[in-house]
Amino acid sequence: MSEKDNTPEDDTAADEQGEGALPQSVVDEAERLTRLAREAIDDSETEAYRDRRADLVGEYGYAARVRTEGEETLVCYPQDWLEDGVVQIARIEDTGRAVEVPLSGPGDPDEWRDVDEHNRELVEQVREEHGEVHARNATAYADFAGNHYAKPVESLTENEMQEFLDEYYPRNAWPSEEQTAVVERSLELVYETAGERVPGS
Repeated sequence: MSEKDNTPEDDTAADEQGEGALPQSVVDEAERLTRLAREAIDDSETEAYRDRRADLVGEYGYAARVRTEGEETLVCYPQDWLEDGVVQIARIEDTGRAVEVPLSGPGDPDEWRDVDEHNRELVEQVREEHGEVHARNATAYADFAGNHYAKPVESLTENEMQEFLDEYYPRNAWPSEEQTAVVERSLELVYETAGERVPGS
């Protein structure tokens, strides 16, 4: 997975989400550590990666675990939801504070780099042909496709595209009002540029 620096932009985005929200750079690093833990050869190495992940998200008052029911998913949620290590439903006031990252995509670094390069080239085509606002939405879609599923953007399914629109985009992309107003059109342009139909159309 790609590593992003915790830049002031990340911190500003977190502030817009709310106090104590996880910056996207932290979510990406937590995902990377989770994948490393899954691929580790021995238990001590696995535990070391998990400890680093716990320390990382703990700085923001979060805890992390991997949910194995159904699709394997990394879940990060506020520590104040917990009591003796168990989530207390009564303490959950805003489910939007939780972050979920599917782990079903391939984790091979070389494969991911090839996919990411392809997606970035497609974003640049959208920028050249349709302008910066659509390109920013295309960039968010490319981030989602690569980091969550290690897929070319045009290979995402209808359900995965809807997941992007419903969950990833409002929580992690921090779009402007101008971007939000045209995001569905932006996705149409991504598929048009790739020479593919929009899933479900």
